[in-house]
Amino acid sequence: MKILSLSAVLVLSSFVSAPAWSQARAYATNEGAGTVSVIDADTDTVLSTIETGGKPRGLAVCKGSSKLFVTEQNSSQLWMIDTVKGEIEQRVQLGESPEALYCSPNGEWLGVANEGTNSISFINVKSMKLVFSIPVHGKNPEHGVFSPDGKFMLVSAEEADQVDILDIGKRKQVGSVKVGERPRGIAFSPDGQRAYVAVESASLLVAIDMKTRKVVGKQAVGKRTAGVIVSPDGAYVFASNGGDANVSMVDTKTFTLVENIAIGQRPWNMSFSPDGTKLYAAAGRSGSISVIDLASRKMVKEIPTGKLPWGVVTQ
Repeated sequence: MKILSLSAVLVLSSFVSAPAWSQARAYATNEGAGTVSVIDADTDTVLSTIETGGKPRGLAVCKGSSKLFVTEQNSSQLWMIDTVKGEIEQRVQLGESPEALYCSPNGEWLGVANEGTNSISFINVKSMKLVFSIPVHGKNPEHGVFSPDGKFMLVSAEEADQVDILDIGKRKQVGSVKVGERPRGIAFSPDGQRAYVAVESASLLVAIDMKTRKVVGKQAVGKRTAGVIVSPDGAYVFASNGGDANVSMVDTKTFTLVENIAIGQRPWNMSFSPDGTKLYAAAGRSGSISVIDLASRKMVKEIPTGKLPWGVVTQ
């Protein structure tokens, strides 16, 4: 299903008919409830709740796969979930205390950040085998995000002041970029020339030039900035601010703040709806997913999911 650019959304959203998106889904991990919520992305209602137990956190869907992949902190496992059956089909043992996971652009690899072992685990999606791990300098890594070409990964760690750069082909760390204390969410521009990092302690959004590997911009957005996502057309970057209960919209061309959008309490990780018209944000303390209409730049709904939703992904 094609994702529209944000600029196209502003013009065409009123012409999108509901039946065209009736099969679209969003999934949310609720770490405090030990559940995964399955959401109809057309009606923004919970279709079902998958009882997993434990502490589910990171989640991803990969190109070419119909499964949902979820990390579970207590057992240090990666789960492959059939969301139709509502069952965990496969489990893979990881490093200690896994958090966020991301798919490589070609859908071949899953990369999982392991807090306790200061490493990134790489799992082959087809075989569901842990093939290799790369140690990182930052302590307690939370996010490890593939570059759009799949050649590199940026890794943030909660007890660090830099993001680490991994070369996937060489299977090792090849550099780092100082950004400020407690970097968290990371997102790339579609062309891979820029990376954006949420720096929680400084309440900043930081822009990195990936060619020079240097910081080229800093923008104050809100208190305790945690999550980051870039619009499909690369025109805007959105940052969630846990201390302000809002999401900041930043123009990537000028790197200036456009607007702060009020949503639920302690927003964290985010995802666009499959049609590109909405932004979903996990609002941990509200126990819900906040739905932002991108045309009006307003929260239009809160979807109750469960205690402490950590993240959301769409398919």
